[in-house]
Amino acid sequence: MRKLIKNGLIYDGSGNAPYKKNLVIENDKIAGITDLSDISADVEINAEGLAVTPGFIDTHRHCDIAALYDEKFGELELAQGLTAVIGGNCGLAPVPTTDKSRQEVYDFIEPCLGIAPPEMKLERFSDYIKALENTSMPIHMGSYLGTGAIKAAVKGFQKTPFTEEEMKTAQSYIVEGLKAGAFGLSMGIMYQPECYSTRDEIIRMLSVAAPFQRPLTCHIRGEGDNLVPSVKEIIEIAKRAELPLNISHFKSTGVKNWGKNIHQAIGLVEEARMKGQDITVDFYPYCGGSTTLISLLPPSILEDTMEAAIKKLAAKSGAEELKREIYKEHPGWDNMVTAIGWERIIISSVTKERNREFSGKNFREAAISKGYSDPCDFFCELLAEEQGKVGIIVLSMSQEDVDTVAGLPYSMLISDSLYGKSDCPHPRLYGSFPKFIREYVMERKILTLENAIHKMTYLPAKRLQIPGRGMLSEGNYADINIFDPCMLTDHAVYGKPKQLCTGIRFVLIDGTVVSERDKRLREYKANILKR
Repeated sequence: MRKLIKNGLIYDGSGNAPYKKNLVIENDKIAGITDLSDISADVEINAEGLAVTPGFIDTHRHCDIAALYDEKFGELELAQGLTAVIGGNCGLAPVPTTDKSRQEVYDFIEPCLGIAPPEMKLERFSDYIKALENTSMPIHMGSYLGTGAIKAAVKGFQKTPFTEEEMKTAQSYIVEGLKAGAFGLSMGIMYQPECYSTRDEIIRMLSVAAPFQRPLTCHIRGEGDNLVPSVKEIIEIAKRAELPLNISHFKSTGVKNWGKNIHQAIGLVEEARMKGQDITVDFYPYCGGSTTLISLLPPSILEDTMEAAIKKLAAKSGAEELKREIYKEHPGWDNMVTAIGWERIIISSVTKERNREFSGKNFREAAISKGYSDPCDFFCELLAEEQGKVGIIVLSMSQEDVDTVAGLPYSMLISDSLYGKSDCPHPRLYGSFPKFIREYVMERKILTLENAIHKMTYLPAKRLQIPGRGMLSEGNYADINIFDPCMLTDHAVYGKPKQLCTGIRFVLIDGTVVSERDKRLREYKANILKR
C-alpha cells in the first residue's frame, strides 16, 4: 500500500534545518522524499502547517515487565510520539535470574519495574527476547542487558567479590545476551549488588563484551558530591574495557553542588572525547529524579540480603543505627538526605493500602502526620512495612544545570520512566518528550526544534546502532510523527501526574497509522527492535 504525506515541514532527524517536501511510503518503508505532488496513493495525509518527524526513541524506560504484561502498554507512550523504547536500564532488569535469586531480584526491582507475575521465569536474555516476540506490542521494543541482574543471578546481593568460577558465569551471561540481541550493557553501580564491585572486577567482567562494540550505559556510582570521581571512574572503566560509553541521566544533585560539579564532569567527558573515546550522555527534562527508597540507605546499613537489612531496620537497635548513620557523610557515597533534605524527597509508590495516604507527600509531611519529629523514624517504619518496596521522587537538580546538559551536542533525551505501581508516579512517565518540545523549544527557546528532534530520534538510533530508524530518508522504516509544535502539550505535573499528552496528529509505525488526533486507531503488532 502506498501512502503520501504532503505539504509538511520535514524535520528529518539529522539536526539540519527543516524543508518542505512530500513523503512517499510504500508498505513499511519510505520510498521517496520529493517535490512532486501528483503522486497516486492509496492514502493521503495533508500535513500543511505541521511538522513531520521521525518517531521518537526513548532509550531509557524501565518498562521491561510492562511490555510483557500490561494490557495498556503503548497508550501513554504513543501519546508522547514514542515509536521505539529500550528497557534493561541501570542494571535493573528481570533477566537473567535463577530459582535461587529470582524472588529477591523481583522484590528489589518492583518499585522501578513493577510487579513480576509468578509465571515469569526468565533465565537468560534470549528467554526475554522470545517473550517479547510472543507479545502483541503496539510500539517497537528493545533492551539492554543489565549487569546488576547478572551479578544478582550469580551471587545474590552478597558483598563479597566474584570467585573465579562466578566471574566465568557472569561473563557467559554477557556473551549470551549480546549474541541474543541486547543493544548493549547497562550498569547501576549506585545500586546493590553492583555497588560492592571494584573497578577492576567490573572491567574484567566487561572485557568479554569488547568484540561486540555495543555501548555500556551506566548509572554511575554517585551524582552529587561524588559526581566528578564517579565520572572519572566510568570513563576509565569504559576505556580499559574498550567499550563505547553512555552516561545515564547525566546530572548534578545536591543543592551545594548546583552550578559547579556538572561543569567539572562535562570537562572530564570532553577531555576524553578529544582523546578519541566514544562517549555520549542522556538526560530527562525535569529537575526531579525518581528511584527506590532503598537507595537512600547508607552503605554501612546494608546487609548481604535485602531481607536481612529490612529485618535489622525493623528492630529498635537497627532503627537507632540508621538514625546515627543517615545524617553522616560517607566517603564514596552520596547522602541524598543531607544533600537536599527530607522536604525534597516525595513518596511516589507503596504496596500496602494503609500507606497510600502518604503517596505524593514529602517525608517531613508524612512523618508529622504520623506523629514523628524525626522523619528517619518514619523512614524505618515505612521501609519495614513495605519490605523495601517504596518508590520516591527526589527534587535534587537545578534548572540551569539541566539546561547545560540539554545543550551539549552529544546529549540525547530520555525519560527514565519507572513502571512501579503508583498513585503518584513521576510525571516524566507521561510527559517527557512533548514537555521537551513545549518548554525547551517553544517557550524558553533553549534549543531549536531541529536540534531537539535530533536528540529524540537520530542521535539515540545512532548510539544504539538501530538500523533504518531515527531518520526520515529513503529506504528507512516509516516510523513517523505529524504534529503542530505549538499545540503539542504535556499535562503531567508532580501533584497530578497521570495525564496523557495531547497534540500528536498522526503516529505511523512501519508505515501504518496507529494513532490519529490522540486516539489509538487499532491494535498493531510492532517488531522487536533488531540490530
